[in-house]
Amino acid sequence: MKVGLFTGSFDPFTIGHQSIVARVLPLFDKVVIGVGVNERKQCMFSSEERVNAIAQLYANNPSVEVRAFNDLAVDFAQREGSWFFVKGVRSVKDFEYEREQADINRALGGIETLLVFAQPQHASVSSSLVRELIHFGKDVSMFLPKKEK
Repeated sequence: MKVGLFTGSFDPFTIGHQSIVARVLPLFDKVVIGVGVNERKQCMFSSEERVNAIAQLYANNPSVEVRAFNDLAVDFAQREGSWFFVKGVRSVKDFEYEREQADINRALGGIETLLVFAQPQHASVSSSLVRELIHFGKDVSMFLPKKEK
């Protein structure tokens, strides 16, 4: 079984993240969305809230599973039986960061990384932007995914 592992903090999970999942689903038997838990990182939403929100979004899709993890992504991938990371790229800055991570993950665990470029309409959508808008009381519904049918 080919398992694609899409990891991130997903604080919150945006339409850009949803787009990446939709576009890689045909490539894998299963996509596991790994919600990273990093005690050193200040998140707006708890790991339980993030996992539950994403799981509800994909409740009717047996090809998508959601799990939290609090160790290295490469260790999580090995536990999940995945040899492929899926990472979204919006910019050159994202590309450089993800390239470095891909090199390390390949060296540590032999895991390949599939870079998926953001669709143009999602290239400026980021979780940090959404968090800032929430902080200032703005409506962020246009940046958040709607539940799959």
